[in-house]
Amino acid sequence: MGSQAASSGSSSGSMQLSAQQSQQLAPYQASIPEGTATSTPIPLSIEEAVNRGLRTNLGLLTNQQASRQTRAQRLQALSELLPKLTGQIGITAQQINLAAMGFNFTPPPGSGFSIPKIIGPYSYGGAQVNATVPIFNWSNISNYRAARESTKASLLDVKDARELVVVAVGFGYLQIIEDSARILATKAEIDSDNAIYLNAKRRHDSGTAIGIDVLRSQVELKQRQQALVAQENQLAKDKLLLGRTIGLPLGQDFLISDPSPNVPLSGMPIDEALKQAYANRSDYQAAKARVLAAEFSLRGSKAERYPTAQAQGDYGVEGLNLFNDSHGVFTATVGVSFNIFDGGRIKSDILQSDAQLTDARNNLANLRGQIDYDVRTALLDLKSANEQVEVAQSNVGLAKQTLQQSRDRFAAGVTNTVEVVQSQQSVADADENLISAQYQLNIAKVELARALGIAEQGVKKYFSHNRP
Repeated sequence: MGSQAASSGSSSGSMQLSAQQSQQLAPYQASIPEGTATSTPIPLSIEEAVNRGLRTNLGLLTNQQASRQTRAQRLQALSELLPKLTGQIGITAQQINLAAMGFNFTPPPGSGFSIPKIIGPYSYGGAQVNATVPIFNWSNISNYRAARESTKASLLDVKDARELVVVAVGFGYLQIIEDSARILATKAEIDSDNAIYLNAKRRHDSGTAIGIDVLRSQVELKQRQQALVAQENQLAKDKLLLGRTIGLPLGQDFLISDPSPNVPLSGMPIDEALKQAYANRSDYQAAKARVLAAEFSLRGSKAERYPTAQAQGDYGVEGLNLFNDSHGVFTATVGVSFNIFDGGRIKSDILQSDAQLTDARNNLANLRGQIDYDVRTALLDLKSANEQVEVAQSNVGLAKQTLQQSRDRFAAGVTNTVEVVQSQQSVADADENLISAQYQLNIAKVELARALGIAEQGVKKYFSHNRP
């Protein structure tokens, strides 16, 4: 019975994360290991863990590189609006066969004229600058504005990725605290079970207790010891997972510091919380930027039907001798281009851009609803967790009083080990409920910080030992 309670408790923390949370945080449970492992465990506070994660987490690094690619696309779109200058220097050698070009003229006999069939070889040199200057292209202008908004969205994605790294680190760190608390509670229960077993054995040896009391207490002790092995294994695996999240050196062990799980955190009015969330959530601001980008892209697709104007020209020098016998030459052209028939290509571009805009607007509306849900859920969880911690703390005290009375009754020979074992299990259950409640309270703090868009500042503020 005791082992079942403890074993189920050893995995209860990880089960509290929803499928959506687990899926969202999965890309942020990998990293680039940093540094060299030491032979002794290193101390690791939650603030240090967050800072390591923000340096080495693979999900964040990937988002940063994606943002660089988006900025490159913006520069590419900008280049379509700017003049392009190219230079050219060359020497040309040439020989022409006039007959091959159709010039097969034979002078009349006796005219004295002689027309060669081969001209050359001869050579000349030239140096020139070519320029292409866009004058008006509304499609390119709109596409640049779309690229600018996409760049803004990508930068906000990086900021949101930092938030998710903090959440992943916070959840992992708090899970280890829960594992450690559960191990300490189980060890205390083992000490208590061992005392009950030794007392039952002593009474049996003296003839004041039956053998089943000894067996019953021994079974309970062995079950608790078995649960401890499973919990220590779970702690080791959770520490490995946190190490992967924050880029610890391979094989590096560490010791955590308790981030004051009982520090109270009150909620806030729902209207104020929602206002803060919509203003701070980077994913929401990025979604708004993507709607603007899609709107500009649609305008750009429609503008493909508009006329465009550009100027082209070149200026240079040419001559048989580029330095001594050359003269300036130039050309200049200003033109307007317009579409006559494109086989439906522009219509296709418009339909695709319109579909992307619809998707962007739908995603924004859905995200707004998700933020409303996140904020309300986080506030409810915080309120519930605070109340559960208070009740669980009270229940631990009552369970311990009951256990002490059962021990006294057993020592006085009034009852057998059934009552003592049941009381001990009640203490174990109460300890488990308190540990779970404290874990859920800490998780609720992280979830509220995430829902409000202040995870990076909030986690450090809520759990730092150096709080003001």
